[in-house]
Amino acid sequence: MIRGLWNRETVAAVLLAAHLPIVVMWIAYGGADTLFRFGLAALVIGIWHLVFLLVRAQAPSLSAVLAALSIAILMPEDLGTLRAALGISFGIVMGELVFGGWGRNVVHPATVALSFLGFGFPAFGWPAFDAPVAWAVVPAALIGMGTGVMPGGVIAGAVIVGAAAGVFGVLPVPVLHVGALVLVLLVADPVTSAATRGGRWLEGALYGALLILFATGWTGAAPVQIAVAAALLASLAAPLLDEAALALWIARRRRRHGRT
Repeated sequence: MIRGLWNRETVAAVLLAAHLPIVVMWIAYGGADTLFRFGLAALVIGIWHLVFLLVRAQAPSLSAVLAALSIAILMPEDLGTLRAALGISFGIVMGELVFGGWGRNVVHPATVALSFLGFGFPAFGWPAFDAPVAWAVVPAALIGMGTGVMPGGVIAGAVIVGAAAGVFGVLPVPVLHVGALVLVLLVADPVTSAATRGGRWLEGALYGALLILFATGWTGAAPVQIAVAAALLASLAAPLLDEAALALWIARRRRRHGRT
């Protein structure tokens, strides 16, 4: 792409295009309820973007659509309008807008919203996904990595750990499917993922390891709940993983050249 065209909104637009295969399959297999869930999430997020536009002159962004889609796809079912709006509001405000908007946030706002909904309303069930919806992550990931808006190291690290776990039968198939969805929708976010090459590989591997840990040790948890918890912890660990990757690079450089 021509230099100068890459900015926050073009990255968000390309990322939205990469998510389209997942969205199409989700709507095809989910029916009319999917449109209501997305409409509610988009409305609540749009209102908060407008509030911050008026109060802080903070421009709205296409990232609102990305967050609305991720929340609508993964949030618990039958929450009702009020509960869903409360969780979405908490996620978009505390996870993104208070930091200055998308591009400055630490954790994906959808991850914050879904974590809040899971802990706040544990009696409601999480959605299940048909296999075609999960397989739609393959073209989505290829588009994202091919255009450079998704960190390939994060996806590769998670795929290696997940594939090994699948071969040895450690991860159930539903957890693998949902883990792949959450990987593309939440973990492989260009803003909140690790910034260094080594840190990205480590973050992806950590996400896969957390999936295994929670799937084997968290009794009664739904696959979406397991994957969202793993995504939250992996995102929070991203700065530390970057520091570890930089420390390793400095140590190798010192051994090779005798100086930093």
